[in-house]
This record gives sequence, structure tokens and C-alpha cells, in this order.
Amino acid sequence: MARIIVADDSEDICRLLKRALEKDGHSVTVMYDTRALDEKLCSQAELIILDVMMPGEDGVAACARIRSFTDCPILFLTAKGEDEDVLYGLGAGGDDYLTKPFSLPQLRARVEAHLRREQRVPVYRFVSGRIHFDLQAKRVYVKEEELPLTKSEYQLCEMFARHPGLVYTRQQILEEIFGYDSDSSEAAVTEHIKNLRAKLAAFGASPVETVWGIGYRWNAEKA
Repeated sequence: MARIIVADDSEDICRLLKRALEKDGHSVTVMYDTRALDEKLCSQAELIILDVMMPGEDGVAACARIRSFTDCPILFLTAKGEDEDVLYGLGAGGDDYLTKPFSLPQLRARVEAHLRREQRVPVYRFVSGRIHFDLQAKRVYVKEEELPLTKSEYQLCEMFARHPGLVYTRQQILEEIFGYDSDSSEAAVTEHIKNLRAKLAAFGASPVETVWGIGYRWNAEKA
């Protein structure tokens, strides 16, 4: 069972959604004015459904306001012709939207999908060949032995391994790892990659390949 808030100025829609979602086993709070969405109420919600066109404070403005104290999924209900408002709403922190008139089974399916996603156990590890990444601890292992990587070397290694086969130029690596405003140079990127390769080679791995004239890529078969 999840705690869901439905905010819509239509009593008919609120009644319909409350009945349907409670039938699915959820606890539903209905309100007709988004200004009643306060921190205490929103912090307890596990999903919020907002109508875009509301009197007083509209759904987009409400979404932007409550995002500072809730991270639960927010689903917009919008009439046709409000596409621009939806784009603003998604930019303000919304997660999804349905266009009125909507299919009730589709709305229920969207609600369940978002709730399932929230309940997933975060993935803190992934494997590329013999190389294991602990994403939470920011550590890399070949079998059971840890590679002694610096922070920048770890960032490089994870970036490559997450996108096997994708070619990165030195400039892209510079921006991705060190940021647009960094004082580092492409020569520094070359040095970091040389050091990363040497540490991987010490464990018999050589996944970082040079693509001549372009940049570098990760070959998982050599990891």
C-alpha cells in the first residue's frame, strides 16, 4: 500500500481516482487546491498526482515549490494543448504525465510502475569482464584484488566501463572528468590514461584501447 495525493479541481476526477487507487490498495488523500500541499503532507506521500491547470497555484508551480521537501514521483494530468506547461513541469521536477481524457487502466499502470521503481534496491556494483566496480565505495577490483587508483583514474575507469565501445576524444574526457572550467589540459588526460593502463596491465587487463586520430574506448573482452 502506498500513500498517494491527488490534487485536481474536478471533484469527478478526484472521486474517480480515489476509488480506483483505493481499490488497488492505496491510501488516497484528495485536495482541490495545491496551496494546501505543505511539507508535512508531502513528506509522507509516496506519489503525487497533480492537475496542471489549477485555480490559484497551478500544478507546475506547485511541483517546483514542493520539490524542495519531497522526492517522491510526481505525475501530471494535462489537457491537450498544454504541452509547453508539461515541459516546464518536467523541468520543475515532475516525473511523468497523462493527457486528459486519460485511460484509467493506463493511469493505474503508470502509478504502479513508478511505485515499483521507487522500491528497487539501488545497484552499487557492476562487472566488466574480470573487473568489478563498487560504485558506492568508488573502488575497482580485478577478481579479489583492489586496483590502487587515484580519484581521477577511478572516474576514467568507471566512465569507460559504463559505455563499452563508445569512443571518447581527449576533449570529451577533459570535460567529463575535470569539468568545463578545469585548468587541466589534454596532456593531463593522456597522462592519466597512461597511468590507468599501467595499473590495469599489472593485473593482466588491457581494456582501454586507442582509436587512432580520435580518442579512446573500452573493450570489455580485454577487461
